[in-house]
Amino acid sequence: MPLADFEVGAAVAVTDIARARRFYEDTLGLPVDIDSGDHVRYRCGGNTTIMVFVSPYAGTAKSTQAGWGISDLEAVVDELAARGVTFEQYDEGPIKTDAKGIASFDGGAKVAYFADPDGNILSLAQAPTN
Repeated sequence: MPLADFEVGAAVAVTDIARARRFYEDTLGLPVDIDSGDHVRYRCGGNTTIMVFVSPYAGTAKSTQAGWGISDLEAVVDELAARGVTFEQYDEGPIKTDAKGIASFDGGAKVAYFADPDGNILSLAQAPTN
């Protein structure tokens, strides 16, 4: 069977599960689906999930680890900023963010990037509204 027939979820390594839980549950508002002590799976929209697990390699990836598709990016950025999330600022290469941390791309797509407490980069993306 091809893997395309199955659901997939994101997995993000963290060093401190208690600190990660405060961020993913309290700050981001994600509901716990499975709690196994050293890893927690959160349920997101459309039967998708994100797993947070303890690893000595937490925060070492140099790219985005997980991303959410958002219909109203500005509203979600404002809500998360009010909860204490700091959005990344980029001004090099193809990614240039505005004061809120939102990057606009050719074709109308918009993306905002932020880090969890271990430095894992997460993103919020709004597809073009053509």
